[in-house]
Amino acid sequence: MSSNAVSAPVKLSKSYKVVWGVAALGTQLISGVYGALLPIFYQDYLGLAARWIALASAIYAIWNAINDPLFGYITDSTRSRRGRRIPYMRYTAPFLALTFILVWLAPPKASDQTIFIWMLVSMLLYDTCYTIIGLVYSALLPEVTESDAERNGLQVSASLFGMIGMLLGFIIPDLFRPKVGASPSFFPLQMAMVVVAITSMLLIIATTLRVKERPEFHRVDKPVALRRAMRLTFTSRSFLVLVAANFMSILVSSLVVGSVFYLADYVLQINTMILLAFLFIPILAGIPVTQLIRARLGVVGAQQLFLVIAGIGLLLVVVVPRPLIPICLALAGFGLAGPQTLTNVLFAQVADEDELRSGVRREGAFFGINALITKPAQSVALALSPFILELTSFVTREQNLGRMFLDQPASAIMGIKVIAGLVPGVAMLLGALILTRYPLRGAYLEQVKESVLDLHAKKRYQLQNME
Repeated sequence: MSSNAVSAPVKLSKSYKVVWGVAALGTQLISGVYGALLPIFYQDYLGLAARWIALASAIYAIWNAINDPLFGYITDSTRSRRGRRIPYMRYTAPFLALTFILVWLAPPKASDQTIFIWMLVSMLLYDTCYTIIGLVYSALLPEVTESDAERNGLQVSASLFGMIGMLLGFIIPDLFRPKVGASPSFFPLQMAMVVVAITSMLLIIATTLRVKERPEFHRVDKPVALRRAMRLTFTSRSFLVLVAANFMSILVSSLVVGSVFYLADYVLQINTMILLAFLFIPILAGIPVTQLIRARLGVVGAQQLFLVIAGIGLLLVVVVPRPLIPICLALAGFGLAGPQTLTNVLFAQVADEDELRSGVRREGAFFGINALITKPAQSVALALSPFILELTSFVTREQNLGRMFLDQPASAIMGIKVIAGLVPGVAMLLGALILTRYPLRGAYLEQVKESVLDLHAKKRYQLQNME
C-alpha cells in the first residue's frame, strides 16, 4: 500500500489488488464445494433421512443468521497491536480447513442419529470459521482506502477470483464424487476435500500476508458500547435503504441460480451447462465494466443501472420465444455483475458516513447486520419455488414413477418462467427503485468523503503522538 498526502485517499497497486482477490478464490472455492456437495453427500450417499437433514438445516440456519452480527461486533471491538481483522482471518484459516474436512469424514455405516450429530456439529463448526473469515474480509475493504475507485478495483478482483472459485465448486465435486457401483468408495472424494481445504487455507493466508490494517483504526479508535452500536446501526438511513435493496439482490440470485435447472430441463430441454454459460460468462464480462459505469454515474447510479438491466432481462424471459430465453438470461447476467461488485463499495460509503457520527470505524457491524437481514431472502426463495410449481400443476419425477416428465403442461412452463423471470425481474427493479432513497450521492457524498479524509488525518496525528 502506498503512502499518500493526508488529504488524499490511499492508492493501491495492481499487485495488491491481485493478492486481495486471492482470498476470494479461497473462500468461494471452499464454500462452492460445500454448497454443491453437502445435500447429496448426506442424503444420497450416506442415506440420512430427510427429517434429520431438515432438523440439522433448521438449527444451522438459526446459527448462520445470528453469528454474523455477533462476530461483527466482536471484531469491531477488538484492539490489539496486530489489528482487529487480519489476526482473525489468518489464524481462523487452518480451523476452516480442518472443520471443512471433518464434514466429509462422517462414518458411513453409523446410525441416523450418529450421522445427524456428525453433520450438525461439523456444519456449525465450519460455518463459524467461514463466517469469521468472510465477515473480516468484507469489513477490511472500506478501511484500506477511502477511494470509491480503489474499493471498486479491489472488489472487481475479488469478484473475478470468486467466480472462478464458484465454478470450481461445481466441477470438483462432480469429478471426485462416488460413481455408480455396488460399494462406492469415499476415499477419492475425501482426499479431494483435503486438497481443497489446504488450498483454500493457503490462499486466504497469502492475502493476510500482504494486506495490512491501518493502525489508526485499531489503536486510536475506542470500542463502541453494544447498545450505542445497535442504535447507530439501525438509525442509519443509508444502511437501511441499502440493506432493503440488497435483500432484493440476494432473493434474485437465489431464485435465478435455483431455476436454471428447471429452465434447461423443462422449458428449453438443453444441457444445463449451456444455460449456465449464458448466465455466468456475461457476469464475468460485466464485472470489470462496473468500473467504467461507476466512473460516469457514481457507485449508486451504476448499481441502479445494472439492476434495471438485470430486471429487464429477467422479465423478458417470461414473454420472448423459447430460443431467445438464453439471450435474455445473458442480459440479466450482465446486470447481475453490478450487485456482485458494487454492493460492498456502497457498504463502505455507509461505514464512512457512520464514522463521522460515531467517531470510529464499524464495518463489521454493518456487514453482520446485513447478513442477519438478507439471509432470510435465501429461505424465501427456497420456499417460493416449490409453492409456485405446485400451484401451476408441475409434474414431479416422483409423480411420474421416478422419470423426468418433459411434456409439462403450459401452466407449469409458465410457473417456471415466473420463478426464473417475473419474480426476480420485479425484485431487481424494486431494488433499483429503493436505491432512489439512498442519500449518499452528489454534493452530500463529496462532503462525507472530505470530512472522512480530515478525520483520518487527525487520527494519524493522534497515533504519532501515542508512539
